[in-house]
Amino acid sequence: MTKRSFASLSPAEVLALAISLEEEDARIVQEFARQVRRNHPDFAAQLDELRKEEESHRSWLLDLYRKKYGEEIPLLRRSDVIGFVDRPTLPPEGLTPEEIAEKIALMELETQRFYERAAERTTDAEMRELFSRLADVERQHEAKAVEVSAAAKHVEISPRYTAHQLFVLQVIQPGLVGLMDGSVSTLAPLFAAAIATQRSWDAFLVGTAASVGAAISMGFAEGLSDDGALTGRGRPLLRGFVTGLMTFVGGIGHALPFLIPNYLWAMILALVVVGLELIAIAYIRYRYMGSPFMRSVVQVVLGGILVVISGVLIGEA
Repeated sequence: MTKRSFASLSPAEVLALAISLEEEDARIVQEFARQVRRNHPDFAAQLDELRKEEESHRSWLLDLYRKKYGEEIPLLRRSDVIGFVDRPTLPPEGLTPEEIAEKIALMELETQRFYERAAERTTDAEMRELFSRLADVERQHEAKAVEVSAAAKHVEISPRYTAHQLFVLQVIQPGLVGLMDGSVSTLAPLFAAAIATQRSWDAFLVGTAASVGAAISMGFAEGLSDDGALTGRGRPLLRGFVTGLMTFVGGIGHALPFLIPNYLWAMILALVVVGLELIAIAYIRYRYMGSPFMRSVVQVVLGGILVVISGVLIGEA
C-alpha cells in the first residue's frame, strides 16, 4: 500500500488516525507496564495510569467521530501515513524504567506534534478544540516521562530535555547513516581499483566517483523518506543534505591518501584513515545512541574489514 501524506487526509481520516494512534499508544504503554511490574511495581502503576488516560483520549475521539461522521470508521494506521517514526511491531524487552520513560517521552512528543498539526489545518471549531486540548495533555505526558528519566539518571532536568533527542533525530542520525555508508560502502571499489591498477591516481578517481555517487544516492533517499511534519525529524532538505555530505566525507576520507604518487605509502595511509573512520563511527554511536563502545567498535570494524577483504579479493582476481 502506498503511504499517504498527512496533507492528503480528509478531516474524517485525521480523526480516524487519531483514534488509531491513541489505541496503539495505550497498548504500548500496557506492554511496558507488564514488563516492569514484577521488579518496579510503582513505575508500572504510573504506566497503568498513563494507559487509562490514553484510553480516555480514544474515547473522546470516538465520541466526536460518531457525532460527526457516524459509526463506520476508516482503517488508517500510523504505518499508512508518511511522517511517523518507524516502530517495531512489539516494544523491545529488557528496558530499564528510565529507558522506557525516554521512549514514552518521544512517543508523546510525536503524538503532540500530530495534534498540533491537526489543530492547525482543521476548520471545525469542535475538532480544533479537542486536538489542541490533547496536544496540551501529550505535552504534559512528555514532561512527566522526561522527569522520570532524568531522576533515574540523576541529571538536572532542562526545560526541553527532548531537544537533545530531537537533535540526535534530526542531525546525528542522518549524519551517522551517511558516514557509515560512505566509510564502508566505498571501501570495496577503492581498494579493488588500487590493487588491480597499482596506480594511486586511478584509485583516487574511483574512490572519488564512488563517494560522489553514494552521497547523491543517500541524500535523495533520506530526503524523500518522509516530510518530517509529524516525526520531528526536521526538514527533508536538511536531512538529505546532512546525509549526503557525511556520506561524501566518509568516502573521500580514505580516497585522499591516493593523491600520494607512491602507491605503497598511499595504501598504508588509506588503511590508517579507514581505521580512524571506523573508530569515529563507533564513538558517535556510543556518544549519541547509547551503544556500548567496545561492542560498536567490534561491529563497525568487523564490517569494514569484510568490505576491505572483498575489495582486495576482487582487485586480485
